[in-house]
Amino acid sequence: MANQDINIDQPRYDQSTYIGRAKHFFVTTNPLNILASNQQLEESKNLVENFRKNKTLPQNKTIEDLWKAKYLMDSAYHPDTKEKMFFIGRMSAQVPGNLLITAGMLTWYKTTQGTVFWQVINQSFNAIVNYTNRSGDKPISNSRLATSFAIATGSATATALFLNSLTKKMPPIAGRFVPFAAVAAANCFNLPFMRSTEIQEGIQLLNEKDEKIGHSPKTAKVAISQVVISRVIMATPGMVLAPIAMNFLEKKYPRIKTSLPITLGLQLILIGTCLVFATPMCCALFPQKSSIQVSKLEDHLKEKLYKDGYKDSDYVFYNKGL
Repeated sequence: MANQDINIDQPRYDQSTYIGRAKHFFVTTNPLNILASNQQLEESKNLVENFRKNKTLPQNKTIEDLWKAKYLMDSAYHPDTKEKMFFIGRMSAQVPGNLLITAGMLTWYKTTQGTVFWQVINQSFNAIVNYTNRSGDKPISNSRLATSFAIATGSATATALFLNSLTKKMPPIAGRFVPFAAVAAANCFNLPFMRSTEIQEGIQLLNEKDEKIGHSPKTAKVAISQVVISRVIMATPGMVLAPIAMNFLEKKYPRIKTSLPITLGLQLILIGTCLVFATPMCCALFPQKSSIQVSKLEDHLKEKLYKDGYKDSDYVFYNKGL
């Protein structure tokens, strides 16, 4: 393929298909990306930006090197603000971060202290991830961040403690699902509140040239709903399948229950295996750069776009966030 035929502004794989999106996110959410140094990130960014301007590569670089640089850059820089993202909030940190937190929640779910501690840790991590992967380039105020964190932590902890009290007389397997229910409940509160500015003022819309053309509250609700669904499904394998497997193993090998190192080790293996696949596959459920027909936008937006030459059948684009 000639250099001129490469569109470095678009992902390498076809984003109109689930398989193409999954391939894209398997590369960008690779946990090894988090180990890249600032120098490596800057070199990758410079290589991509120089190619974008000149359509040429240095003699010691290949097209494969270019794509590797592009994916490393995409894993670390926000698509809208173009700023380097805080490393804990990057999607490449999802597997190691969620691995440790989920293992903690599934190991110490029986006690009130353990439940409260791990829910606070989990929602702190989620707040960072949600802020880092928000759509658009509008900042979120500190008060909104604090309120979102308090609501998510409160809802998750209350849900976990309430369900723990209900499951005391149920089979042990029921109690293992309490952390998942708490996480699912928190996602339904945390994400919409964290991104409530988009719900009120609208998500940023772009044309085919990535030029800003307006904001749509209606589209923001669709985008945020898709992210909530993705996040809940992403948590399901590690927080549902792993507890089922642990319950089976503990019945077959009772010694596991008496050994914290064995319990933790098995939890980490089971959850890690689930997360390595669930994270990219669930990020790929919906296109990150999504589109919507002009006819489905708010009336005032349609009027504005009609004046700019758009038709009802035309599409505009937005970054739904992750």
